[in-house]
Amino acid sequence: MSHRQKHERGFEAQEENKGQFREEVSVAKEVGTPEEVPPAEVCQETCSSSVPIQATPPRKASEGSGDQAEGGQSTSKAYLYSKYLIKSKLRKKVTDLVKFLSFKYTKNEPVTEEEILKNIIKECKAYYSVIFKHACECMEVVFGIEVKEVDAFNHSYMLLKVLDLTYDGRLSGDEGIPKTGLLVLILGMIFMEGNRAPEKKIWEVLNVVGIFPDQHDFVCGNPRKLITEDLVSEKYLEYQLVPGSDPPCYEFLWGPRAHAETSKMKVLQFFSKVAGSSPTSFTALYKEALKDEEERAQALLASMAIATAPVNSGSGGKRSSFAHPE
Repeated sequence: MSHRQKHERGFEAQEENKGQFREEVSVAKEVGTPEEVPPAEVCQETCSSSVPIQATPPRKASEGSGDQAEGGQSTSKAYLYSKYLIKSKLRKKVTDLVKFLSFKYTKNEPVTEEEILKNIIKECKAYYSVIFKHACECMEVVFGIEVKEVDAFNHSYMLLKVLDLTYDGRLSGDEGIPKTGLLVLILGMIFMEGNRAPEKKIWEVLNVVGIFPDQHDFVCGNPRKLITEDLVSEKYLEYQLVPGSDPPCYEFLWGPRAHAETSKMKVLQFFSKVAGSSPTSFTALYKEALKDEEERAQALLASMAIATAPVNSGSGGKRSSFAHPE
């Protein structure tokens, strides 16, 4: 069995979650460039109450006369429409909250539940947990930003880059959207493709979630430049010609900075969390990630041993090994 075949199960699991990622990206595209929005302007819409959702389900036609059946159909349409309105308005709230959280990230400021309720949720307080959950998923999956609780009593949160990566795709002084999520997605695809992913495969997956090489995108600006130039120059990716390919084609590998700042296990844990499963469910990938962890630990021990080893002076320790000027 080839190395690529051994990773098929893991990649199939990733394929199953493209729908979720596509949904999160569509929300992200509605956010726009994060900017401070006066609380009064953040959301003017009033969410419907939960009453329509609790409306009595339509009666079957067989339960009454023709008039009752007709009334049942009318009730059914009203019921479905009320559910649609609720979903639409809650989605708008999720979009507003993602924009608010993105702004907080660019300012490196914490955010509290009280702020969110006052500035964003407002009349939809009954749906706070649902809105907050989906907004956090969008921040993590699309932007690579984790909403981490730092004060359980006051429900205060910090916005942190996932996987301890030091780069978020923004230029110095740029207050745009972080691009860590895209980088993590690409690193994960490379890992799942056997540690080297054909450029064609990368774009196939990105196309599914609405990112195209030559189409300016809200999340990543110029996608082709970001992936083949910026992330390569930042040493997170390697972009190289496949030897002997005709016509010429390229592939991506992890760059030295990716190896230094994260690991296969961390990337697998992130993807497993997004997929709602355990890292061990990706059997071949988990074994490879474990082996990588062992090799990293051995390399660290070896470097520590070298650093703490006594220096051999060469003359019984009586002369300094540094040359003195004549």
